[in-house]
Amino acid sequence: MHLDDLFAATAAGPDPWSSPVEEPQMDVIQNLIAGPLTGDDDLATAVALASLVHSELEEFGTAARNQRLDGDQIATTQRALRATLARHGINLNLPWRDFSGFRSYWINRGASGPGGWQARRDILGKFFGPVFAELDRLDDAAFASAVAEGVSPASGTGWPAVDAALDDVRVRFRSAVTSADYQDVGRRCVAVMEALSGTVYDPAKHLRDAETEPPVAKTHMRITRYVEDTLAGAGNVEVRALVRKAAELAEAVKHRPGGTRRDAGIAADSVTLLANILRRIATD
Repeated sequence: MHLDDLFAATAAGPDPWSSPVEEPQMDVIQNLIAGPLTGDDDLATAVALASLVHSELEEFGTAARNQRLDGDQIATTQRALRATLARHGINLNLPWRDFSGFRSYWINRGASGPGGWQARRDILGKFFGPVFAELDRLDDAAFASAVAEGVSPASGTGWPAVDAALDDVRVRFRSAVTSADYQDVGRRCVAVMEALSGTVYDPAKHLRDAETEPPVAKTHMRITRYVEDTLAGAGNVEVRALVRKAAELAEAVKHRPGGTRRDAGIAADSVTLLANILRRIATD
């Protein structure tokens, strides 16, 4: 979730020339206090919340007239920020609850008056500087440990359902922090396998006489048959074995209690590799 996603445009007023007004999505922000949102990149959301809270406090400390949040909303958003940062091992304890509390804080530290705006920014920098530095570090680390990409210069496989499922795996892997999250990565890896199964298997080509077409969820049967027919012969036995192992690995992570980031990353890399191999087979 990015900064703009925290706001939603409301309908314009009775004046046909008036522009829609952006309102904060406080229900979404409130839910972030309890935990990460399903399918969301929780690290990106932490960055968005930190940027929002910092900019709102800075605006209040500079001009106190152009904030997008009111006092109750900034209090809730600060709570959501604190909870979201904590999920990534970052502590932020602001010694004020809302805008009025921030004003009392800077007055007590001699940062009041027309010339005190820079001192108030310095106060915010003391609290938020380390937070933004740590968020940058985590973002760099997440990029470095991202799921593997294919060597092809193409941006994807060109199979819409497969590419959408792979993107879903990448987003979920980046935000995963708990064992349940890592199991969810496994489930999404299975979804990639099912997308591949539905894409490469053609009953007109791969169904044998007297056979019944296996459902899409029977990924092992469908993808293996596709590879058997497309890469027949002893020379391709390793590729056929890789297909079977990738499916087994994704299923294992899906059901494994106490899964780790390493487990989920291996499964995600495996299905990404498999998707690119199958696409290369189809292209050739």
